[in-house]
Amino acid sequence: MKVTEINADDLSQTNGLAEAALLDAIKHQRQLALMFELDNADDRTRLVNLMGNLDAVVTVAGNTVQTLVNEAALPVLEQQLSRQFDHNVLAKGVAAIRQQHEIHWQAGRFDFNVTAKPLIYGILNVSPDSFYDGGRYHDMDSVLKRAGEFAQAGVPVVEIGGQTTRPHFTEITPETEIQRVMPYIKAIKAQYPDLGIAVDTYKLPVMKAVLDEGVDIINDVNAFTDNPEKLPLLASSNVGLLTMHESRAREYDNLTTAMTDFFKTNLDALKHAGIDEQRIALDEGIGYAKVADGYQDFTMMRNINQFLPFERPIMIAISRKGFGHKLFGLAKEDRLSVTLIAEAYMYLHGGRILRVHDIEETKQLVTLLDTIEGSYWFPDRTEMHQ
Repeated sequence: MKVTEINADDLSQTNGLAEAALLDAIKHQRQLALMFELDNADDRTRLVNLMGNLDAVVTVAGNTVQTLVNEAALPVLEQQLSRQFDHNVLAKGVAAIRQQHEIHWQAGRFDFNVTAKPLIYGILNVSPDSFYDGGRYHDMDSVLKRAGEFAQAGVPVVEIGGQTTRPHFTEITPETEIQRVMPYIKAIKAQYPDLGIAVDTYKLPVMKAVLDEGVDIINDVNAFTDNPEKLPLLASSNVGLLTMHESRAREYDNLTTAMTDFFKTNLDALKHAGIDEQRIALDEGIGYAKVADGYQDFTMMRNINQFLPFERPIMIAISRKGFGHKLFGLAKEDRLSVTLIAEAYMYLHGGRILRVHDIEETKQLVTLLDTIEGSYWFPDRTEMHQ
């Protein structure tokens, strides 16, 4: 009696359409192919019925049961195997496979298991010209009040931005940016020591300054490779890196292929510099296309699952952005509903970090979607949820 995973690399050696479809489901649709070996016929029948409750694809050949199951169903599968089979061999085997597929983001003082719990990441822009909340957080009282709201809501990370990168932005000097963000970083660290601090910056001097202050994450819209001094600096630290695909100066024939090539090259460069892959998260760069809020942004919302094979956390960073105006003429104050709809789509297709302005609504979105995805019908369902 045992369970093993059918490896995607083995499937990639075949050329049939069915095998290609199965491989795509495993790589891009958060499906796992499992093979159970059970000598007892009653055990096989019990397992087939169990997988039916999970709406999984099942085949039986001899003493082997093969199944294609949604990744979100694994905790339920593990629990039911433990309940329905006398030996814990199968449950432990599924638990081991599930743990192998967990995605972690090591960021400064933190190790975020974003598979077990998605990361909601609060935006706190202190730049007066930020596209949504520019000028709202302009002094110590307002900044600390907002940071306190994040902490009270259980948000693990607050991201401080001192330089907007909205379309047609005006660049400020590194010195001005440092003067703008540093007092708030120090104050938040002192008042909310358990709150992770990220800084949104693409400037080397700012990175040096905030690293000295002990921040946990740096978010670079230039993907850390525009200045050769960045990589050795970051390699000598333990911060998490959020690396972004930026396309304001790019033309594409095949967008998904080009983005895949970009992230592969970028990850290779970061790892070659000595940065552990576990420290890196990806941002598709929605809102940074050559045509702001255009068709490319919607394509990048849709194709987020194409980057799951990198096995790195993918950020959903679309909060209140201009696509809501492009489609519906909505002012930035009225874009919450369309933001949540688009975030829900991207979350269900693999995004695990949500960078947002609206915390409570995002928490509700995540809780509801996780509840739906993890809900399967069993006679003991009431007992299971007690």
